[in-house]
This record gives sequence, structure tokens and C-alpha cells, in this order.
Amino acid sequence: MPGFYQVTGNKKVIMRMANKQTWCFSVFLLIVFMASTVYAVEPKAPKLAAKSYILQDFNSGKVIAELDSNSRIEPASLTKMMSNYVIENELKMGNIQMTDMVKISEKAWKMPGSRMFVEVNSKVSVEELLKGIVIQSGNDATVAMAEFVAGTEDAFVSLMNEYARKLGMTGTHFVNSTGLPHEEHYTTAKDLATLVHALIRDFPEHYSWYSEKVYTYNGIKQYNRNKLLWQDKFVDGVKTGHTESAGYCLASSAVKGDMRLISVVLGTKSERARATESQKLLTFGFRFYETHRLYEANTSLSNVKVWKGEEENLSLGLAEDLWITIPRGQYKSLKASMSLDSKIVAPVNQGETYGTVNVNLEGNSLLSRELVALQSIKEGGMFSGLLDEVKMLFE
Repeated sequence: MPGFYQVTGNKKVIMRMANKQTWCFSVFLLIVFMASTVYAVEPKAPKLAAKSYILQDFNSGKVIAELDSNSRIEPASLTKMMSNYVIENELKMGNIQMTDMVKISEKAWKMPGSRMFVEVNSKVSVEELLKGIVIQSGNDATVAMAEFVAGTEDAFVSLMNEYARKLGMTGTHFVNSTGLPHEEHYTTAKDLATLVHALIRDFPEHYSWYSEKVYTYNGIKQYNRNKLLWQDKFVDGVKTGHTESAGYCLASSAVKGDMRLISVVLGTKSERARATESQKLLTFGFRFYETHRLYEANTSLSNVKVWKGEEENLSLGLAEDLWITIPRGQYKSLKASMSLDSKIVAPVNQGETYGTVNVNLEGNSLLSRELVALQSIKEGGMFSGLLDEVKMLFE
């Protein structure tokens, strides 16, 4: 964890070359400095055979590599990640249960494309259908759940678009729950990365289903189409997609130690290509970057004076954990500084902003986060208030 410091001004160091030995040592130091400076530059990301892609760190949110990540694309079956997100929210709110039995409509039974092979008019549990969506990418299972949750698929799609809006997926619009082609059914690589992040963050108890390789229903064994699950032991999800117009797509996630990466690769030419290109991104991210949690949320980073309050000291900290993703080998070069409000006067409300934390690397600003009050402090009595008023005149 980098310590805090204050910048007091620039110091000029004058080196006097007393002899040849000193001169050689100085050249050596210069070479070391130049080497470390070069290494601090972010490495160049690989070029992928895909229409668009993004590689992002889960904890810090840093985009490590991208190409046309805000361009409108057809998501194909990656759409089902949002269908799952809606269903998971319904489960969380108690509107439906895993043990609920869902009657399969003729519309669901007739769905083209990838299927779970549910029978018309049969009853299937919510849990079985969810696994059929996640592992088998069943269009029939998806429509069955959409109708069960909202009455009709159209009504369910309106929920999908509402959740997309709440998650900040500004480049997304859904027309159906499965990802079948439609000119008004679109999203972006960046929005899909946002959705993957939300799935992992909000519903960790069921995320392990995305790493299951095989699921059998109605006597039919089907394999997860995400080939990275077999190729890379660090990969634990998430979803494949394919239509003739969208090409082959893959949203994936992998975790090594404390570092989790999210990769979205869209518009490749084959099943093999989407796995290969995704692997390139993930390998690049883990090889050249590292992620650290610098400071925990709700932990005091500074105690400051409070005027005219029932208490004299106020603890300042962060509302959320502060994570940072940097090129490998640069952690010890991080510097953190604080900027605090000059005078804080009661009353103070918990969560109000009274300064910032600034993190720098090699003199370049990386990020800034607000310092907030970790507790509330009420206004003090009249006498103490008048006394502080006088003291403040001399501060």
C-alpha cells in the first residue's frame, strides 16, 4: 500500500564528477532510470481478428485493451446474459423461486437455434431452465422463462431494457430475449463488459454455473460452447454467441490470484477463432498488468480537525475499495497524496466529501477519489461554538 506524501517543491540535485569511477556509476544510474521509465509505459496490445473487443479489469474498471468498443454490434446469444440478469433479480426479490415449475408454451417449444429440448406443455423447474440457458444456451428455455417472469416475451424485453439503462448500458437496445437477429437489437462490447461485471458482482452464488462444461436434460447431454473452459484453467465463464450476421462472439472472464479480467470479443470467423482471440487478450492482460487494492472502504485514512462540533476530530476515508491496475513491476513506484478541505465546520454528515486521494505513477496522475466523512458530527454547544469562532480567527 503506497504511503501518503506531500509535495513540498522540486529539488535540483547537482552531481559533480570527481573521477572516472563516479562518472561510470552515474551513467549506470541513468541507464537504470531510463530502463524503469520505459518499462512504465503501457505495452502494446495484440491485434485481434475481430470486429470489436474490450479487455477490462473487474476490480479497478481499467480498460487494458479495446477496439471499437463503443460501436453498435449484434450480440447474438450474448443477449442471454441480460435475460439471466433479469431472472436473477426476480429470484433475489422473491418474485419467483428455483423450485417453481414453468409450463412450456408452444412458442417456447418451437424456438429455432440452440435448444434445451423441453417438451411443449411439460413443466420444468426454474433451476433446470436457468442451467439450460447458461450452459446449453437454450432459446426454448429462455423464452419459457421470459413468459414465466413477465407474462409475455415482449414484456420481459422491456425489463431487459430497463435494467440495461440502470446499469449504464447506453449503447444497448433489446428486441427479444434470445439474441435472434433484428435490426433494432444491438449493443456494444463495452456495454457487454459492464453486464458481465454486474452478473459476477450481483449474483456470485450462481456464477459458478457459467463454468460448468456439461449439462444433461431430457436424456440429452450438451456441452458448453465456451472452449476456453477446456483450454485455460483460470477461465470460469461466461457466454458464447453466434449468428450468420453477428459472427462468432465470446464474453469471457478469468481470475488469477486477486486479479480478474473480463474479455468481450465480437465478430470473429469461427468457434476456434473466438476462443483463440479471447485467449490472446486474457494472456496479454495477465502477463503485462497487475491489480492491487490500495485502500479499503470505510477505513480511516486521515483524522482532521472539526470546528464548532460535539467532537473535535473527523475520520476521512473512501466510500468504496480503491483498486488500481498498472503495468507489472511498477507497484513500488506508486505515490499517493491527499488534498483536504482547509476548514471543516459542524454539522458534518456521514458520506459528505471533504477532500480527495490522488494516485500518481512516475509523475503521471492515474486516478483521484473523493475522501468522505466516515461518521456524522453534530453541532456543539453555544459556548464551544463561540470559542472555536475566536480560535478560527487566528488560524
